[in-house]
Amino acid sequence: MEKFFNNAGPSVPSKHYTIDPLQRIDVDNIEALIAQERYFVLHAPRQTGKTTCLLELMFHLNKQGKYQTLYANIEAAQALRGDVKNAMNNICHAIAHHASIYLNNTQLQDKVGDLLTTNASGSLTSLLTYWTQVSDKPTVLFLDEVDALVGDTLISLLRQIRAGYAQRPTAFPQAIILCGVRDVRDYRIHTQHQEIITGGSAFNIKAESLRLDNLTESEVRNLWLQHTGETGQTFDDNIFVQLWEDTHGQPWLVNALAYELTWHNKRLRDRNVPITLEDYWQAKENLIQSRATHLDQLTDKLKEARVHSVISALLSGKVTGDTIPTDDVQYVIDLGLIESRPQLRISNRIYQEVIPRELTWTRQITIAHEQSWYLTPQRHIDMPKLLSAFQQFFRENADAWIERFDYKEAGPQLLLQAFLQRIINGGGRINREYGLGRKRTDLFIEWPISEEDGYYGAVQRIVFELKILYQSLESTVVDGLKQTAAYAEQCGADEAHLLIFDRRPGIAWDDKIWQDPARHVGQRSISVWGM
Repeated sequence: MEKFFNNAGPSVPSKHYTIDPLQRIDVDNIEALIAQERYFVLHAPRQTGKTTCLLELMFHLNKQGKYQTLYANIEAAQALRGDVKNAMNNICHAIAHHASIYLNNTQLQDKVGDLLTTNASGSLTSLLTYWTQVSDKPTVLFLDEVDALVGDTLISLLRQIRAGYAQRPTAFPQAIILCGVRDVRDYRIHTQHQEIITGGSAFNIKAESLRLDNLTESEVRNLWLQHTGETGQTFDDNIFVQLWEDTHGQPWLVNALAYELTWHNKRLRDRNVPITLEDYWQAKENLIQSRATHLDQLTDKLKEARVHSVISALLSGKVTGDTIPTDDVQYVIDLGLIESRPQLRISNRIYQEVIPRELTWTRQITIAHEQSWYLTPQRHIDMPKLLSAFQQFFRENADAWIERFDYKEAGPQLLLQAFLQRIINGGGRINREYGLGRKRTDLFIEWPISEEDGYYGAVQRIVFELKILYQSLESTVVDGLKQTAAYAEQCGADEAHLLIFDRRPGIAWDDKIWQDPARHVGQRSISVWGM
């Protein structure tokens, strides 16, 4: 059977195109930590390849013969929440079950029932002690999805591991790796008595925290070209630049886009058909519109208060980095939503696209404007007509709709994006840039003039600079015109528009709504719109 790109669960090299998992982690460092009898954390965003790497590391260590290494996923215990006894029962059974699969060791399954009956409160400590004592080699344990646990169950797990720590390596595992999305320092554990305990205090024996990074640009290319090597089907080389900007190496996105191209596109199942850049753009749009589980999980995180404080600042661009709590920034980085280098930003272009779409989805689908209303006979978008219509739409709806947004700080920008998405969707592309501290949002629209030629024919290119009025109107216009001209030059745009949203209380709408269609910066004409 032909290999394929894996977009669900751990990768299996015999079935899936994959990058060697042991190349993605610092094996020498991990082996040194294990030799030093350290307990540590390995964390990474969801669907980054943690489980694949951990399983391969387990096989690697067991093949060396120095340790008896076991991987166990304990996520199922999450459903038991505050029921500590049954949750620990579940965790112990999970460890015993995985030992029977990966180590061909049924001793733990035989023992676990007795331990749970005689020592329910310390069942995990007892099980790990027993395992270590009957093993002919030092034991090493990888516990995956630890941060899926909540409340007193998580506290019990951490404290039982800590209780056995002093007995390592003769009567407790020589090393334990806790694996999850977050570093243990980011655990905020609510007990049944409404106390808040941090992971750092409950697990203060952590020696180090390791993070599994995304794929590198060369690894992304290598992964996709494995398909060419196996099937002979080629990719337009221009795809790879776009693929990197769209994903920044996020493994699920890289694999999901490839699967969309090479399998969901039935025409491209014929391996003699080369894959074009136009095919790639369509696959990207299909993936975004599919609202796949990965993307749903991503947008669900936007509801968390700690995520909100960071993402709303990025979307609105109105604050400086020192006004966002450092812990919140690190937490959102750990979730994979943002990057901090070379500057704080949303992690990749697909996330930049998905986040505003999801935040405005219900607004977008209820906007009663049609694409055909704003097309000229030559099939150009009539931007003056469209923006005049948006001014009226904004006047009628802004106060009521923005108040319902979870992200009110970025409400005007999000409402415009919802309106544009409604008109542009299915015919062109909207590219988004957000700049923390720059007090603006940049939008770049690409609209193919010919439906038949698509992006290979003439393309209408339009930039928007969105600013909230904080200073005087004149200084905002002057700064905005320079920024808009620079952005238009960067994108090679045919048209440029500066939109200034006046959200000051007490200002009449007649004073907010205005337009200046012909301001100039050098040779470039820029239209300015008041909202």
